Amino acid sequence: MRSTVRELASATPGTRDRYIDLLRVASLATVVLGHWLMAAVGDDERIGNLLAVVPELQLLTWVFQIMPVFFFVGGFSHALSYRSLSRARPGATTLYPAFLRARLQRLLRPTMVFIVVWGLLALLIQLYGADGGLTGAALRLVTQPLWFIGIYLAMVAFTPPLLKLHERYGWGAFALLAAGAVAVDVARFALGVPYVEFLNFAFVWLAVHQLGFLRADGRIRLPAALAAGGLLSAAALVAYGPYPLSMVGMPGEKVSNMAPPTLALLCHGLWLVGAVELLRAPGARLVQRPQVWRGVIAANGIAMTAFLWHLTAMLGVYGALLALDVPLPEPASAAWWSQTPPRLLAAALLTALLVTLFRRFEHPSPPDPTRPDGSAPLAALGITLCLLGVLALSMTGLGGLLEGHSAMLIAVPVTAPAAVGTALTGWVLVERAGNAFAAR
Repeated sequence: MRSTVRELASATPGTRDRYIDLLRVASLATVVLGHWLMAAVGDDERIGNLLAVVPELQLLTWVFQIMPVFFFVGGFSHALSYRSLSRARPGATTLYPAFLRARLQRLLRPTMVFIVVWGLLALLIQLYGADGGLTGAALRLVTQPLWFIGIYLAMVAFTPPLLKLHERYGWGAFALLAAGAVAVDVARFALGVPYVEFLNFAFVWLAVHQLGFLRADGRIRLPAALAAGGLLSAAALVAYGPYPLSMVGMPGEKVSNMAPPTLALLCHGLWLVGAVELLRAPGARLVQRPQVWRGVIAANGIAMTAFLWHLTAMLGVYGALLALDVPLPEPASAAWWSQTPPRLLAAALLTALLVTLFRRFEHPSPPDPTRPDGSAPLAALGITLCLLGVLALSMTGLGGLLEGHSAMLIAVPVTAPAAVGTALTGWVLVERAGNAFAAR
């Protein structure tokens, strides 16, 4: 029987770092709200970006581009989970399959359900020739946030070796990854080396993830210096380097700080990690309140499902407005801003409905002690296929399924059907490879 939120709250051990759970929920909620606010649909059914309409608002991304905090929290949790598994199974020949399955159940299951449901919808929509206007745009856009899932998969996959590197070198391991990010940007912008920029998907995000390891060992002792150094470095890189102001991708820009990530985004991550660490004491006090902690527990139980379906909800709201012939004001106009609160409320309600339908897939199955461990190579193959499939789908979208539409994943053309098949195959391998272990 599944425990209630109140039971889970009362059973929380005193040693648990509740502030980390608060950061996890707050960062995903900020991403959802940011996506809802940026989406600007007009009567012509074209989807614009509010930050492109009002460029001055791009400065807000220096606070609201919060994904580095989520990856930082991931590093903290992965370190504790792997060490807990190591203590619980000291005689195991390999921990890798069990670790992957334990960490990825709550991530992959709702993601694969999302992919299957939207894949079938996309196929039906295109078979009936209804993939024009906003519907066609939705088929392209709903899978874009899956890039985050792909990056997180890589973080889980690399946790065991990078944790060993951290335990040996501490801040030196972070410095090594940061130096890799610097080298990539030098090769990209100064030397014009083709395709080298894609290496920063690993160097930048794994460096942020490494900060979570440092946090787990209490080694972030000067958060103010980290925040100030990161903020000043990012500002200098944007002011004097080839980096744009926005910390999220903008349509039509030759250079994006996000895709692929840049050194400026890494400095932005340092600033945010330092900032949330400065807020650690008041945040910890806040989350000690019983009602707040119960809210955090409840939100954590549905966070991934809400993240996966939030764009579906927002596009559904815009579709309903168009179907009802409700005038859509010019984005960023006074009328548009006045319409924003009820539009956000409607998106929240529709997201809640979708969460009610799909939340069951976010709850991991209980451990099976009779099930033997699978092979580490099989687990590694599974997570690699998941990573490639999910990243590819985030780039191709689900439009043009019947026309063989493709996109480039680094230098390789990929199609949506191939991406879906690759991701599902990888998920099956991960599920079969390891014996479940209760994740932190």
